[in-house]
Amino acid sequence: MKYDYVIVGSGLFGSVCAYELTKQGKKILVLEKRSHIGGNIFTENVDGIQVHKYGAHIFHTNDKYIWDYVNSFVEFNRFTNSPMANYEGELYNLPFNMNTFYQLWGTKTPEEAKAKIAEQCKEMDGKEPSNLEEQAISLVGRDIYEKLIKGYTEKQWGRDCKDLPAFIIRRLPVRFTYDNNYFTDRYQGVPIGGYTKLIEEMLKGVEVRLNVDYLKDKDMYQNLADNIIYTGPLDEYFDKKLGNLEYRSLEFKTKVLPQENFQGNAVINYTEQDIPFTRIIEHKHFDPVTTKHTVVTEEYPSEWKEGDEPYYPINDDVNMKLFKQYRELAKSENVIFGGRLAEYKYYDMHQVIRSALNTINKEDE
Repeated sequence: MKYDYVIVGSGLFGSVCAYELTKQGKKILVLEKRSHIGGNIFTENVDGIQVHKYGAHIFHTNDKYIWDYVNSFVEFNRFTNSPMANYEGELYNLPFNMNTFYQLWGTKTPEEAKAKIAEQCKEMDGKEPSNLEEQAISLVGRDIYEKLIKGYTEKQWGRDCKDLPAFIIRRLPVRFTYDNNYFTDRYQGVPIGGYTKLIEEMLKGVEVRLNVDYLKDKDMYQNLADNIIYTGPLDEYFDKKLGNLEYRSLEFKTKVLPQENFQGNAVINYTEQDIPFTRIIEHKHFDPVTTKHTVVTEEYPSEWKEGDEPYYPINDDVNMKLFKQYRELAKSENVIFGGRLAEYKYYDMHQVIRSALNTINKEDE
């Protein structure tokens, strides 16, 4: 055997595993299907601006160990995620907080806002929410649902809110303070110089091969190492013999604009149904730089089809049943399956890192 481990995928899960195993003196080969490292957190320098190629990524966690861990590779800035929502030209603060309630209704105190929301929720009194629309109205009332939830959610999922399960929106953040910080986590930021720099540091001294499709030569690569760590789609590993696991995908339209500042904020959501994209990201606000130009990206959710990038797993009953069947098959393989695609799970970045560290710790036992 030429290597101790072959790791399939150079996203966060694969890169953390590669770093930790290399630290132990193991010989590692990382295979990456794309032409670059980093998976979906890849950032690209466009004339001095770090562009989040696959959508906005903001690191946030309450786990001090993980925060110190990522900062041991690169320095993170103090970026605070404070998105705005644009509905028919009116701007509202997110998450739903006292600024949002004032913009909607003119309420100025938490008691006034609570009374207004309670009044708006009355139509659901005595009813058990059976879908996303009813769940949202039961939590925040009709105004917020119609202006800030309905259109955005239907674009995101490609389905009517009445046809979406209630659990998707069960934990709507509602705050009765004038605080626009989207996350409540103690630690939050973006790597200075971009996420690619973080992955480069993790993979220093590791052999990485780009533009390699592991599944096309699976037997050959499995003969190169005693151990395989696979971070790609679980159903693809098994040639989809039980059927496709479903995802939502995204399309990105990125433009370089000859102006210093386009929208004054990193993220503005467009919540009306008639506008086809869900949000506009202005990249220079994540990792501020002084330039005469700016780079913006419109995000268009789409149904996933063969050849598209899978972004959001559709964790409904049908797909979870299929996933469990694939997971049973995986138990008979001498392979470690980990990360967002292999576990068919939406992970925040700090959770991916913790999962990778736990995986390596189990290998040591």
